[in-house]
Amino acid sequence: MSSPLTLLFVFALALSLALRLWLAARQHAHVRAHRQAVPAAFAGQVSLADHQKAADYTCAKTRLTQLDALWDSAILLGLTLGGGIDALARLWAGWLADPLWQGVAVIASTLLLSGALSLPLSLYATFGVEARFGFNRSTPALYLADLAKSLALSALLGLPVLALVLWLLAALGDQAWLAVWSVWVGLSLLLMWLFPTVIAPLFNRFQPLADQDLKTRIEGLLARCGFASSGVFVMDGSRRSSHGNAYFTGFGRAKRIVFFDTLIKQLSPAQIEAVLAHELGHFHHRHIVQRMFTSFVLSLAVLAGMQWLLGWAGFQPALGVSHGTLATGLLLFLLALPAFTFPLTPLTSLLSRRHEYQADAFAARHASPAELIAALVALYRDNAATLTPDPLHSRFYDSHPPASLRIAHLKELSA
Repeated sequence: MSSPLTLLFVFALALSLALRLWLAARQHAHVRAHRQAVPAAFAGQVSLADHQKAADYTCAKTRLTQLDALWDSAILLGLTLGGGIDALARLWAGWLADPLWQGVAVIASTLLLSGALSLPLSLYATFGVEARFGFNRSTPALYLADLAKSLALSALLGLPVLALVLWLLAALGDQAWLAVWSVWVGLSLLLMWLFPTVIAPLFNRFQPLADQDLKTRIEGLLARCGFASSGVFVMDGSRRSSHGNAYFTGFGRAKRIVFFDTLIKQLSPAQIEAVLAHELGHFHHRHIVQRMFTSFVLSLAVLAGMQWLLGWAGFQPALGVSHGTLATGLLLFLLALPAFTFPLTPLTSLLSRRHEYQADAFAARHASPAELIAALVALYRDNAATLTPDPLHSRFYDSHPPASLRIAHLKELSA
């Protein structure tokens, strides 16, 4: 007979899957229903052809999201209640004598298997959907090179950390969760420090901004805002996609401003300045620090719960592992947790949208609101972002406010 935890896990997974499929169906239906007319707020700025392309692109991605949801749930059930992790644990127990390296092998092989099973949909997203709408510029060789680099980097950084975590769990017993949390915090900060100068250059080329007029405009904005960075760089994002973007990376004196080369081509210098002012708003309001702090606090609570479950004899058998170890318990916890936390997604989305409004208000004070509006409209158009998302889907998932609400907010600020 199934244990209560088994039934609870199946219920949580089914609820999360049903919610994902229902929200995707709403999004698809709503976008299709508004495909034939450009919203009045964007008339004259976005053509009907561009609006319809965005609708079709959104619907294609939404259908893929539904396939992802079904396939991810099937993989999770196969690994847990279907006995996949249990089989891998028995396999490695017969090949490796040291329990520590057995655990590392079980977790690494499970993640590799899960990634391999998800690869076909990832390939279809890049070379199917993205290519069909003219956004993909990656080649199979570049895709495979990125994949190989990602795997090598994950092994180089992840396997030693994984071994350390398993050793701490075995050596410290009930107090291990505090030590594991410290490792998690340290690793997160280390990756933030390494990303701008070590990790990102493995995948992209970064060149100092060459446009002197734009550079002068940006330096003036940075001076007005009291912001110091280690440089302004242009990244070759066009090697993989025609989508445009910009971001900050690093912390302290290692902060970098990075523009995709596609963004430089899409926007005017005044529009780029306005976009950068928005990003500076996130730093002014310490949004990144707030999110990091929230993540660390939540992870502390999560790890405390994990420690309790690892000590419960009924935990692993309820999720499909007959002879559990610390490694299989850790793996089961990490795989099962999203099914229980998915319904909380709207809370993080709401916080993120509030941050976007605050950053827009900062940009409106330090740059032209009209230029930021023009930049957003250009990015919505060129990136085929729908102007008519389903309101409920948007409230649940979207980290940014819908286009119409965001631009209306900016117009109020400029009035």
